[in-house]
Formats: sequence, structure tokens, C-alpha cells
Amino acid sequence: MRIQFEKRTDRNRLSGFLIPVLSFFLAILFSALILLFFDINPIQAYSVMVKGSLGSTYALSETLVKAIPLMLTGLGVSIAFHMHFWNIGAEGQLAMGGIAAAYVALFLKDAIPSSLLLPAMFLAGGLAGAVWGLIPAGLKSSIGVNEILTTLMMNYIATLLVEYLYLGPWRDPKGFGFPGTAQFVQAAWLPRLTGRVHYGIFFALAAAVLLWFLLSRTKRGYEIRLIGENPKAARYAGINITKNIILVMLISGGLSGLAGMAEVSGIAHRLYMGLTVGYGYTAIIIAWLANLNPWAILVVAFLMGALLVGGDQLQIAMQTPAAVASILQGAILFFMLGGSIFNTYKITITRTRSKKQGENAHE
Repeated sequence: MRIQFEKRTDRNRLSGFLIPVLSFFLAILFSALILLFFDINPIQAYSVMVKGSLGSTYALSETLVKAIPLMLTGLGVSIAFHMHFWNIGAEGQLAMGGIAAAYVALFLKDAIPSSLLLPAMFLAGGLAGAVWGLIPAGLKSSIGVNEILTTLMMNYIATLLVEYLYLGPWRDPKGFGFPGTAQFVQAAWLPRLTGRVHYGIFFALAAAVLLWFLLSRTKRGYEIRLIGENPKAARYAGINITKNIILVMLISGGLSGLAGMAEVSGIAHRLYMGLTVGYGYTAIIIAWLANLNPWAILVVAFLMGALLVGGDQLQIAMQTPAAVASILQGAILFFMLGGSIFNTYKITITRTRSKKQGENAHE
């Protein structure tokens, strides 16, 4: 007997709906077993998580705060994945966007009119992320360096650079020894809608619209998708793959850079320790769970934000170990990603003849 995974040539809408629902249900059951192992009532725990992330205006606003950088980085990596360029570097691109925006706010505040400070930070953050994404794109297109390695390694460089700056030359001399830069002037603060929810949500919504239009309504989007599906056919059709790699990574890195700008300008109003907490890595999971669909990425990022906030509330309200929340998050993601495989592939089972059966059939 031989089991094979074959790529689906047709997409069944019913299975596309049922598989994620079933995966989520199995994840909840499995997570309940984990909670029981720790002597925690699963129903009570889930109630705490839902109430803590969605049960009030404050909880909902905190979920949106978590969702904004996840939306931007998720959208950023998704366009690269459409072309099968594996950008694992959204975390570093986010960090570089935060650094560039902080530089403008800290050192150019007197040289730029206050009304232009936020637009300058927006441009600086997006450009810094784009340039950071351009480096692995150039290496891939010119000498064939594997982009997974370069984007991943560049994450560490950017993360350590952030740490060096807020602990070293940019550290607030009046900060009583706490890590972080001086607070930005108020003109460099991204306006807020409610609670801590800032205008970065509009960046994400606009980015989703632009990506949807680019990928589904333009010739460039068709080229990007064709390169991802069949690079040989794209070359035969005369599509410039190098040019598209560079363009895609400029957009991908730029969106992640905007996430960094929004975090330093909209949340902390300074360059700080909590800037790089794994949003760029979670974005990879979000993009795949959403099947690289810009609209679905917004929804999945919101749900992921709720999961993160709910896990924190579980730890606080029920005095559970920090590892329990992480285990629950990992279990849900494991089942959801596992289930998504069956939307792309179908299982075929074929019975193989033994050697003896083959000889008998021949006789």
C-alpha cells in the first residue's frame, strides 16, 4: 500500500470551509487535554481567553493593537510568497522601519516642520524596510544566494542593531537606566482612534486594497503569480524575473517597515525593547493560513491578535505558567496549518503488488 499527496486541480468550496472548521475544533479538543493535564478547567480557561480578548471595548482595542503589525507584516510576506520568494525577514524589516522612523523623530524634529514629521517618518520607515528587503533580493537575482538564509540572518542583525541603539548611543539620559530612547515629540505620535488603537490600522487596510488590486487586476500581478507557479513558462514568455523579484521585495520589505514605524510612533512613542517580539515570524503563519489572500490576512491577523491577548489574560487571571499559553497557541496553529494542507493536496492510496503476486500474475 502506498500513500501519496497529490496537488488538487480543483478547489471544493465546501471542503475549503469545513477543513478549517474541523481543524479548529480538533485544536480546541487537543488544547483542552493539555489544560486538563495542568489541572486547569478548559471551559473556564477558554472563557477567560475570549473575554480577555473580545469581551470589552478595552479588550477589543488591545486585540487590534496586536493585529496591526501582524496585518502589515502578513501582507508584506504574502506578496513575496506569491512569487515563491521565501521572505523570512519581516522581523528584521520591521525593526529597520522602526529605527528609521525613530531617527527622524529624534534627530530631525527641528529640521522638519512639525506638520511634515509624521509623513517623513512614514516614508523613512517604509524605505528602510524596503532597502533591507532589497539586499537579499539583489543577492538572489544576481548570484543565486538562497533567500531563506539571507532574510533569516538579517533578522538577527536588525534586532541586535535595535538593542544596541536603545541601550547605547540613543539611550535616554533621563531614563533612570531603563532601556529605550527619549520620548518622541508629540508631533511624531501617530494619532489614535480609541484606547491604544492607532492610525496604523488604516495603513493595513490600504495595503490590503493595493495588494488585491495589484495581484488580481494588473499585468504586473499576473507576472508575479506566473513566476511563482511556473518560472520556466515565465522566462519563456519573456518576463523579467529579476525585475519582479526586486519589485516584490521592495513592497514586501516596505510594508514590514511601516509596521515598525507604526509601532514606535503609535504605541511606545520611542524606540524600545518590545519592538521585535516575533511579529515578523508570526506573519509567515498568518499568510499561509490565509492562503495568501489579502482580505483573509486581515481576518486571520485579527484572530491571531485575539489569541495572543487571550493567552496573556489566561496567564494573569488563572495564574497559569507562561508556557501554557504558548502551548495553546502552538497547538491551535499546528492543527490549523496541518488542516490547510488538505485544501491544497488530496491523499491517494494505491495498493502495490508484492513481488510474489507479480510473478503469479505473470504466470
